[in-house]
Amino acid sequence: QLVESGGGFVQAGGSLRLSCAASGTSFSISAMGWYRQTPGKQRELVATISSGGSTNYADSVKGRFTISRDNAKKTVYLQMNGLKPEDTGVYYCKTNFVEAGVFWGQGTQVTVSS
Repeated sequence: QLVESGGGFVQAGGSLRLSCAASGTSFSISAMGWYRQTPGKQRELVATISSGGSTNYADSVKGRFTISRDNAKKTVYLQMNGLKPEDTGVYYCKTNFVEAGVFWGQGTQVTVSS
């Protein structure tokens, strides 16, 4: 089970930190990532991180967002700074379990006001 937390309402320029914990599992985890979706649009990649710590970001968030992970806690984080209204959406974490495949979190709403 993937448990997300940290979404909320913030003014433009503010910060939020999202967390996604893989609880109750002994499966190994390879890549982890964050995606977001807004009404009428497809879910889009925000950032990913490999098991070795290599990161990849969407151009729209480079320099503002930072993805990290704690392998011992099986948790991935997304630190979001300098938030903009266009960052508003539902954020989903995606986890690749080596033995079980891809799982998605339930989603957490992020709303940025102008």
